[in-house]
Amino acid sequence: MKKHQKFIKIVTFLSLITLLGTSLFVPSVFGAPYSYDLTATDTVLDMGIGWNLGNTLEACGSWISGTSVSNYETAWGNPVTTKAMIDGVKAAGFKSIRIPVAWSNLMASDYTINADLLKRVKEVVDYCSSNDMYAIVNIHWDGGWFANFATNYDESMKKYTSVWTQISSYFKDYPKNLILESLNEEGCWDTIWNRWSGSTGEDKTRAYNILNSINQKFVDIVRASGGNNASRCLLIAGYSTDIDLTCDSCFKMPTDTIKDKLIISVHYYTPSTFTILTEDASWGKCATTWGTDAEINQVKTDFNKMKTKFADKGFPVIIGEYGTVTTNKELASVRRYITTVCKTAYDLGFCPMLWDSSEHYSRTEAKIKDTELAAFFYKYKDASRITIPTATPTMTTTPTVTPNVTPTSIIVYGDTNGDGSFNALDFAAVRLYLLGINNGPTYSEWKKASDVNGDGNVNSIDFALMKSKLLGLINKFPVEQ
Repeated sequence: MKKHQKFIKIVTFLSLITLLGTSLFVPSVFGAPYSYDLTATDTVLDMGIGWNLGNTLEACGSWISGTSVSNYETAWGNPVTTKAMIDGVKAAGFKSIRIPVAWSNLMASDYTINADLLKRVKEVVDYCSSNDMYAIVNIHWDGGWFANFATNYDESMKKYTSVWTQISSYFKDYPKNLILESLNEEGCWDTIWNRWSGSTGEDKTRAYNILNSINQKFVDIVRASGGNNASRCLLIAGYSTDIDLTCDSCFKMPTDTIKDKLIISVHYYTPSTFTILTEDASWGKCATTWGTDAEINQVKTDFNKMKTKFADKGFPVIIGEYGTVTTNKELASVRRYITTVCKTAYDLGFCPMLWDSSEHYSRTEAKIKDTELAAFFYKYKDASRITIPTATPTMTTTPTVTPNVTPTSIIVYGDTNGDGSFNALDFAAVRLYLLGINNGPTYSEWKKASDVNGDGNVNSIDFALMKSKLLGLINKFPVEQ
């Protein structure tokens, strides 16, 4: 590269430092500082409260025409997701976003996912990352094909394996603010066993074992893909994501090759006569109000079941969905339900994630519609449930970043810690060095690998370039061009 070209690039990225707000003392880039490898418990604590990008990337149906991702994204009435929308969600007090995805929308007969869909999902995840937010990506309802596990297990597992192999490969080097979720609510097979049939024994065991095997396959696939997936936090769907069914002894958490990285997911729409029904149905009478002492205590009882069964044993809890319809409901009851569920979950150390198909958050105005709910959520904006060490001259301990594997003689630019790839751990190591907290990792070639702009030094320019690559703003470092 010619010297004047390199000078232009240096000036460009010095400007980028200002544009990105890249200070050595910003709280974080993705999640907590010095803690890019948080345990599952600390990750859930750090996730605060969450919001679902509902009825968007999981919209599906054979009636949807065209092959464009946006055709599906807008099919259920929501606009194309923009960064401004996600900025507004962060400003409203949410620190985490769940992104439901119907991967079958654009999938070949051999289960190959359309590249544009993968790219679009990453774009939305990037909107979260640029806001220092956690993002959850899953396989959502997806046309209901999960029911086929009951009748054609092998072919269904072939599809599931193919889908997660592709997703895992695509996101394996993504920073660990991304959490992958095994599936949505479809982890149940009522044709084999259901709670109303009264049957137990082999049928019940068979139904649960289908989900147990799916969740185990999910963990195995993601871990085998390597990169950050080797130790990324993973979200495991409970049976039908129902609290009582998930707390049943037939449900088993999968085994993992790494400790303290699994999270359990359940949803909460109890009582469904209030949260789901907008008019009377054959199975129940529509409730228009909610909030008696007994109803509030039911929330506490249900969530404490999850705490005892899972959180107290090292499997933290995410309430992946909760919420209520607003049609034919008393407004005060809607507020009471949402705030009660959110606060109860949060106070127990869970991450509650509001289901929203644009009923509560205006995507065009980028704000919560109900001012009282908006004020409630905003209280969580700067709340923190974990203690994060800060860089000060009085620090007595020295955080270290050590290689995960034996370094090779091949320099991978950006690979500060010598584990063979560039990721957020390398960014953390450079940050500590620039703060004067350590003298650099023990990897002998770390300075050469960290000098990603090629000026012979490791400085704030390299720091900004690394952040830019993590955010997907650049594909290559200047030394690679």
